[in-house]
Amino acid sequence: MGIKAIDLRRGVAVEWNNKLYTVHDFAKVSKGNWRSFMQVKLRDTGTGSIIEQRFRVDDELTQAFLDQKPMEYLYSEGEKHHFMDLADFDQIELSGEVVGEAVKYLKPNTQVQITMYQGKPFSVELPNTVELEIVDCPPSIKGATVSNVGKDAKLETGLIINVPDFIGQGTVIKVDTRTGEYLGRVND
Repeated sequence: MGIKAIDLRRGVAVEWNNKLYTVHDFAKVSKGNWRSFMQVKLRDTGTGSIIEQRFRVDDELTQAFLDQKPMEYLYSEGEKHHFMDLADFDQIELSGEVVGEAVKYLKPNTQVQITMYQGKPFSVELPNTVELEIVDCPPSIKGATVSNVGKDAKLETGLIINVPDFIGQGTVIKVDTRTGEYLGRVND
């Protein structure tokens, strides 16, 4: 199915030059007497690289339809990561290239969305926040009252983030997967 360049929006998947891209950013440019055109940033779903491309507003691209499946992360073996489909309990194995940076936030039983194109998975979408336990961090300094002082803490997945000084080892915290920032402690 075709989509005109003027109708492109963020997140739309298109086939162009025999590759699958998602629209990362777009702008319509009109300069006086000149014809309008669309300046579009496309993210290559295979490599993750972003390219800029100029299209006339009436150029037609092939729109790609993507499937999203809810899945549960099970475990990893080196660069292979195993997920289970929540609908039919089938298991799939994804490479480190497909999972990418999401592996830093994955612990067993984490539910994610796997995006597929023509039956092949190409990306993992995490929930906005995850709860992870701190396994290693320096002790708190008594009498430290400055609120913006932080320290590095290692989480159970191996991710290292900055946390406030009063947070200690064994604490379960909430982490924003989009920014990698500490959001707060989890109340038991």
